[in-house]
Amino acid sequence: MPFRVALMGIYHESNTFVPSATTGEDFRRGQYLSGAAIRAEYQEAHHEIGGMLEVLDREGIEVLPILYASATPGGTITAATSDQLLADLCAGLEKVLPVDACLVVPHGAAVAEEFRDLDGHWLGEVRKMVGEAIPIIGTLDLHANVSQQMVAATNVLVAYRENPHVDMRQRGVEAATLLVDQLKGRITPVQALVQVPLAISIEQQATAAEPCRSLYAFADRLRQEPGILSLSIQIGFPYADVEEMGASIIVVADGDRARALATARRLEGYLLERRDDFVGARTDLQAAFRLIDSSARPVLLLDMGDNVGGGGPANNLAILEALEERKSYRYFVCICDPEAVRAAESYRPGQSFVLTLTGTRGEGTATCQVEVTLRRLTAGSFQESRPRHGGQINFSMGRTAVVETAPGSVIMITSQRVMPFSLQQLISHGIDPAAFDAIVAKGVNAPIAAYAPVCPTMVQVDTPGVTQADMTRFEYRHRRRPLFPFER
Repeated sequence: MPFRVALMGIYHESNTFVPSATTGEDFRRGQYLSGAAIRAEYQEAHHEIGGMLEVLDREGIEVLPILYASATPGGTITAATSDQLLADLCAGLEKVLPVDACLVVPHGAAVAEEFRDLDGHWLGEVRKMVGEAIPIIGTLDLHANVSQQMVAATNVLVAYRENPHVDMRQRGVEAATLLVDQLKGRITPVQALVQVPLAISIEQQATAAEPCRSLYAFADRLRQEPGILSLSIQIGFPYADVEEMGASIIVVADGDRARALATARRLEGYLLERRDDFVGARTDLQAAFRLIDSSARPVLLLDMGDNVGGGGPANNLAILEALEERKSYRYFVCICDPEAVRAAESYRPGQSFVLTLTGTRGEGTATCQVEVTLRRLTAGSFQESRPRHGGQINFSMGRTAVVETAPGSVIMITSQRVMPFSLQQLISHGIDPAAFDAIVAKGVNAPIAAYAPVCPTMVQVDTPGVTQADMTRFEYRHRRRPLFPFER
């Protein structure tokens, strides 16, 4: 009889500083898949589930897809939503028991009203259902805030190694391969967690740039040492006010927890010796404009205060207003404003009107008026086939309006928040990304994978908002202490 492996995940990056909660409707707008629909969506995707399926299918293992629920990063998950997610997951798992193993796909930074460590809680519930003898192995986003509860509930957790996250499928392959090796008695994995007293600034988290490039090179050397099966750095997610917020290290060794812990401590020492390198420097809007003037174009302006991949509302008007005030650059910007879309729908392509956008400016609300011509109205769907941050194929912005200003700048107005992880967001709507002086992307590092082919210059802009770069400006009540840079 072939091995039977259950596959499941609840995946959310929760920003506890976002005032609005994440609900079941947000998950339904994202992914709320069960059974064969999970395989249909992710079999060929650049996503960890695709990598997991690849290994299990090759090994002739029976895959039992239970539930995969994912929502765009946003505020704390409501108690009713987390209850429903857990009920659906547990009911689906109950139907297929007993199983030989579980592959799990948590994010690692999910926070619910009822369970502030939601990932630790649902993984713990899975452990209770299957028993201590059943291997549970999974993946983590490298922005996970890892708790002892997550590690205690699992045998192995493997984090992405790249930011932007273009290695998700490879990490799924890695996790599934370790599971197969454990099922066949080749290894006895034991893992150790070290929670480093360090919170890494968001703009310092690009793994191909310093200081992370040298950090990951050192980790690669440790990973090659005898007896080490896996080594993961979780850079952490600073916008979650939870006890486990901050950087962490998971090392998995073959039957030797002392070796795993000692290796993790060596990597912790490396981080702490260089902690000042992970604070980051800030570029304000005026400095960003000077860089546009002196740099190869188009320049990608990364709106750090409205990072949709970190829970931003996708409607910060600060950069748009500054660009309109200067009127020196041909730009592209995407704003989520359902009311503005509905207003645009009363016009026909080619007609001109005064567009009123309602959004945020820092912690407050703001409006901005721009004279525009309607170019097109669409359903707002597009697809991405290449490896990009997040590994998704299908995207939906809801009803979408594309308008143009007299100097040739383009504003895309969407009904739903969408993370700027694909050039197809523009190309599928007849927009040439290379035609602009500046492109505004509401992110920090994640959009780079998509925009690097057309943007020779990238600037992380220090804007206000719920994902602002300086985490020390937020008021935390639950975080660990001491934690650098809050305490030295």
